[in-house]
Amino acid sequence: MDPKHLEHARLVPVDAITVLNPRERNPKIFEEITSNIKAIGLKRPITVAERNDPADGGAHYELVCGQGRLEAFKALGQSEIPAIVISASREDCLVMSLVENIARRQHHSLDLLRDVKRLKENGYSIPDIASKTQLSKKYVSGVIKLIEEGEHRLLRATESGKIPISIAVEIAEADDVGVQAVLRKAYEDGHLRGARLIAARRLVEARRVHGKGRGRSPRPTSQTMSVEALLRTYQNDVERKRNLIRKADAIQNEISFLSQSFKTLLADANFVNLLRAEGLTDVPQVIADKIARAEGAHI
Repeated sequence: MDPKHLEHARLVPVDAITVLNPRERNPKIFEEITSNIKAIGLKRPITVAERNDPADGGAHYELVCGQGRLEAFKALGQSEIPAIVISASREDCLVMSLVENIARRQHHSLDLLRDVKRLKENGYSIPDIASKTQLSKKYVSGVIKLIEEGEHRLLRATESGKIPISIAVEIAEADDVGVQAVLRKAYEDGHLRGARLIAARRLVEARRVHGKGRGRSPRPTSQTMSVEALLRTYQNDVERKRNLIRKADAIQNEISFLSQSFKTLLADANFVNLLRAEGLTDVPQVIADKIARAEGAHI
C-alpha cells in the first residue's frame, strides 16, 4: 500500500461494511482487480464512514468508495481491509459514492445516467449535480428528462454514442413531423452523418412503431388491438413494400442505362483501343450478361 496512506488508514472488518450504492461488476475487470491485489497488495485503501450501533455496541461502516477492492478482499478470504474512516452522514456518503462512480466513467455509461437520476431523487438540483459531477447542466438536464419520460431506446442510443444527448432530447420532445425536422437539422449541422444518420432513422422508426422502450410500451394483445391499429399496421407494411418496389425499379433503370452506355462505347473502336492500352479488358459480368440479353432480344 502507498506509504502516504498508512498513517490515515486502519484495518476494518470486511463483514462490518455495508455497500450503500451497490452495482454489478464486469467479471473480467473484477478478476484483474483481484489478481493485482493478490500479487502486489492493496495500493489504495477504501473509504468508509463509521456508524455506531447501540444495539450490540459494535462499530459498523458504510462504504463511500472502493466496492471492487472490498469484494476482491472478500474473494481472497481476507477478514479485514485497510480503510480511511471519515465522518459523514448517510446522505453525504451516498452522494460521494455516486460522484466517485460518475467521475470514473465515460459519459456514455448507462450506470452514469442512472447515478445522475439518483442524485436528482436525493434532492439535488441540476446545477448542484453538474457542479459535483463536472458534467454540463445541459447534459444533466437531458439525461434526467429522458429517464423520467421512460425513453429507454433513446437512452441506449445515447449510451452507445449513436446520438448526442441534445438530439435525443429534441427527438423526445417532438411529434412525428418534428422528429424528421430534428434529424434533418442534425444532418445539416454535421452531428449525424452516414452510418450514424441511418442508425438514428432506424431508431426513430422503431420508437414510433414499438414505443419508447422497456417498461413503457407493452405489446398489444388480440383483445386490445383496435381496427384502426390493424389498418395502420397494414398501411405501413404496404408502404414499405412500395418503397422496396420503387428502389428495385430505380436500380433496374440504372443497370439498363449502364448497359446501353457500355454497348454504345464498346462499338467505338477508339474507346476499345483506349481500354486495351490501360489494361481494362474485362466488362463486369452483370453488364456483359445484360448486353448479351439485349442483343439477343434484337436478333
